[in-house]
Amino acid sequence: MRRLPVLCAVIALVAACSTTPPSSSSNDITIGQIDPQRASMALLEAKERRSNGQRVWCVPFARTASGINIRGNAKDWWGAAQGLYANGRQPQPGSVMAFRATGGMPLGHVAVVSEIVSPRHIRIDHANWHRNQVSMNMNVVDVSGAGDWSMVRLESQPGTYGKPYPINGFIYPQQH
Repeated sequence: MRRLPVLCAVIALVAACSTTPPSSSSNDITIGQIDPQRASMALLEAKERRSNGQRVWCVPFARTASGINIRGNAKDWWGAAQGLYANGRQPQPGSVMAFRATGGMPLGHVAVVSEIVSPRHIRIDHANWHRNQVSMNMNVVDVSGAGDWSMVRLESQPGTYGKPYPINGFIYPQQH
């Protein structure tokens, strides 16, 4: 019965967020947001895992939040999506941003695009960027020379962007 108050709180929080339009300046555009029901389920699953002493990982969070049913390590999602899901170089709300594996991130990483702010600025929802935590509406900027979203920086702390990370691209929820 402990779960019911937690579920109600998460649903209320997500509902409140989804009914308030994001702020935008004359330079910002908003195309859409992640499905609030999927986000609510992903948050609830992550909270339950943590309360049971389990790790919160990016892959199950992204799978639940996006509806993209790929299994395996994050570094393998881009290849596994080929032929199953549409993919490309432009972010779309609800798509999964697939990070390449690096020396510091050997298993890769996946995150769900929650909002398009401008052509080179998005927000993402994801898990385990900060160990065992879910990060919602984290700012991401495209720092690639060609503006093709092949290299990004994430705002880990307010006003502070970390080092550049290579991106494979975006996996869209539409199946082939």
